[in-house]
Amino acid sequence: MTRQQAASTMNGDTRTKPVLLIADPDDAVVDDVATALEREGVAVTGAPDGAQGLLQAGALQPDVVLVSATLPVIDAVDFVRAVRQSRAVPVLLGVGEGHAEQAVRALAAGAAACVARPYRVPELLPFIQAASPESRKVLAVGGVELDVQAYQVRVAGRAVHLPLREFELLQYLMRNADRTVTREQIMRHVWHAAANTSTNTIAVHVKRLRARLGDEDDQLIQTVRGVGYRLVTPGIAESRA
Repeated sequence: MTRQQAASTMNGDTRTKPVLLIADPDDAVVDDVATALEREGVAVTGAPDGAQGLLQAGALQPDVVLVSATLPVIDAVDFVRAVRQSRAVPVLLGVGEGHAEQAVRALAAGAAACVARPYRVPELLPFIQAASPESRKVLAVGGVELDVQAYQVRVAGRAVHLPLREFELLQYLMRNADRTVTREQIMRHVWHAAANTSTNTIAVHVKRLRARLGDEDDQLIQTVRGVGYRLVTPGIAESRA
């Protein structure tokens, strides 16, 4: 995906998605990350230098900003400082070998964390998820309501206690209601692991979650054989039936 494509996507339905701005002079790096994150439901745009990055940060109001330690025109530390003075948005610094001193200065200027460059999607996703619009509201599908900030779940008005992992699993499924999510996506988003969580572990947690929600016939959380799972709203489930 090119930067122009990413920007045009953001002018459409992006406020239902988390938005990531990448200030990095390497087009190939930005395009690779944008392509990978779009598959995860994240809208991405890029800026080749610090001056354009600050303009984009003001215009797009991104949920997360990622800045390269090699940023030209306005350097990364000054860029971090300027963004943090204007908005309470998390800024990540992409670092490689030889950037230790710059990392210390960027963190002192307000950077939320340092991440490895070239960028790795599993490392970026937790920061993006935590800052996404969906993480700041009550999710509702059918008779199930999930309050992220209060860490509460209600089913038909009745409070239901969920262990942390099942709460995070339900939250991810509800964010993607009526869409099939693969087991690999669940591993990355819920377990924050690239590929070392067994599919059996996921199946066990899905089974426990169904039981706690009273989903005895697997009508709410459906198994898509060989692919993953889909949480279906009642109206859509009935129309498909």
